[in-house]
Amino acid sequence: MRREAALQASLLALAAVMVLVGIWTFSLKKMLGTYAFGIMGIAGILLPDWEYFDRDFSQWFTPMPARRTPGVATAHDTFRFKFHPLRVTIISLIYGFGLYKWWKFLSN
Repeated sequence: MRREAALQASLLALAAVMVLVGIWTFSLKKMLGTYAFGIMGIAGILLPDWEYFDRDFSQWFTPMPARRTPGVATAHDTFRFKFHPLRVTIISLIYGFGLYKWWKFLSN
């Protein structure tokens, strides 16, 4: 249930940002660009299988063992984000570059 609540809150925040961009720029193109960037950002944070990425980096390229059983809560269901410096660095670089490009798009 926490994933659905996080998705709803993210989409509501994206709608508010789109309205603010529309009021500030009077540009449908910039509103749609904000929507596309926001959807990609939300999908990049909420959709990945964090249980898969919570393993050691060297294990990312091997298949994950099938340990999930129906009815048992797993780490995937609890939606915990463990701090791993490599993963946080990669995500920060990707989103930082995306925010930079989005800001350049809006300021033109």
